[in-house]
Amino acid sequence: MRRFAKSFTQQEAISDDAIASAVAVLKSGRLHRYNLAEGEAGETALLESEFAASLGVDYSLACASGGYALQLALRACGLEAGDRVLCNAFTLSPVPGSIVAAGGETVLVDIRDDTTVDPDDLDRAARESGARFFVLSHMRGHIGDMDAIVKVCRSHEIVLIEDCAHTMGAAYDGRPSGTFGKVGCFSTQTYKHVNSGEGGLLATSDAEVMRRAVILSGSYMLFDRHLAAPAADSYSDTRLMTPNMSGRMDNLRAAILRPQLAEMEERKQRWNALYRRMEQRLGDMAQVQTIVRPEKEDFVGSSIQFRLPGLDAATIAHFVADCEARGIPLKWYGKPLPEDYTSRYDSWGYLRDTRPLPVADRVLATLCDLRLPLTFDQTDCDDIVALMSSAMDQAVHHPKATPDQAIGSS
Repeated sequence: MRRFAKSFTQQEAISDDAIASAVAVLKSGRLHRYNLAEGEAGETALLESEFAASLGVDYSLACASGGYALQLALRACGLEAGDRVLCNAFTLSPVPGSIVAAGGETVLVDIRDDTTVDPDDLDRAARESGARFFVLSHMRGHIGDMDAIVKVCRSHEIVLIEDCAHTMGAAYDGRPSGTFGKVGCFSTQTYKHVNSGEGGLLATSDAEVMRRAVILSGSYMLFDRHLAAPAADSYSDTRLMTPNMSGRMDNLRAAILRPQLAEMEERKQRWNALYRRMEQRLGDMAQVQTIVRPEKEDFVGSSIQFRLPGLDAATIAHFVADCEARGIPLKWYGKPLPEDYTSRYDSWGYLRDTRPLPVADRVLATLCDLRLPLTFDQTDCDDIVALMSSAMDQAVHHPKATPDQAIGSS
């Protein structure tokens, strides 16, 4: 059996510029963001300033992870223990995890067929729960109807916090992802759009939210060493009323990220070229239903999702297993137990009883996901789909054969 040889988790090498910046930090020994030489701004503060400018917002804070950024955002926006927080039914487990970690109670909202949040169910959930917060996850890079979503949030006076782990560099109707709500939260984990191994960024134009976030992140009384933050003399009350929950980013990771941030637009073009090639080729498979991207969405296609609505669970399981055997680690959200990043809301046993989520149940049952690393080219896309087509033929026309038998017969 022919196998695809490249790794779906192999990222591009860190650039020479980023390596040089990291080496300079290592040689200085000043890895902690507040350990600065006289007159030195520091890599972390510079990253925050550059990131805020890229979004057109006033403030930005670099922290330990994207999940930690969400926790900071919720706390800085006034979440209190037991408060209900609305959240997409389709998201990654760190999102409800951040709500729980911040003391909130997650209330799930149903989705549309395109996997984005359903504004009508958002409205219902808001009325039923009385929630004051909504963590909107742009899951796997899909941006929903932001006009309708913002309208619902405003009508219920809900604080909107955007989880932009998969939408750094993306926009909706010309407006950057992460700027529609009070706070936008981003990830710099290895499999995101810029890579520092682990890390996160918080962005806002609300001065008091930023003051609280800076203190919460562990600034001690060193908030004067921030560039993309309110003036130091404005912290007089906030600094004494806000706890320290240390989760800062360090200068080493910031040094690695700054050159990558400058490369974001070029990366976006390369990712989208891969995405469109995969989308076109997958569209030739009769069993595959690709997800339509709205005209207002300017996305970054670092992964691709598609549905198999005409196939039953057993056939999909066979197809996924045969793809794996051919070197393609296709992820399926319909598996009985979560695998890798494909956890479903019904596997989050720490949540209380959920609302009915009929569309999420139906969509996730046949939804598949594939990473598109920038170490691939368009020929790789063609090879991947050719192998997937062979796996589909095996699953559909030889349903009683196990994947191991399929390998032996090729």
